[in-house]
Amino acid sequence: MNIGYVAYLLLAVLVVIFLSAAIRILREYQRGVVFTLGRFTGVKGPGLIILVPFVQQMVKVDLRVVVQDVPPQDVISRDNVSVKVNAVLYFRIVDAERAVIQVE
Repeated sequence: MNIGYVAYLLLAVLVVIFLSAAIRILREYQRGVVFTLGRFTGVKGPGLIILVPFVQQMVKVDLRVVVQDVPPQDVISRDNVSVKVNAVLYFRIVDAERAVIQVE
């Protein structure tokens, strides 16, 4: 095998690896919070997102309503009656930047 073919094959493999690390796709209900060298640079919307590999990182945030079931608990009311309390928690992220940066 000629060395020229090996070089072209190696170059093609490196280009594929670079492009697979650089291209991200966000769905309609997702937002991407982009960090460049660890510093916040912006929020990207749905669609095709191109990042600089190893320099930029992206955190995906889901904007859909999340349902979380709280386990039932037995509590005693003020008049000394045992009551079983059950709850469901609904929440939705409105601001992707604040959800990633300010909420732990």
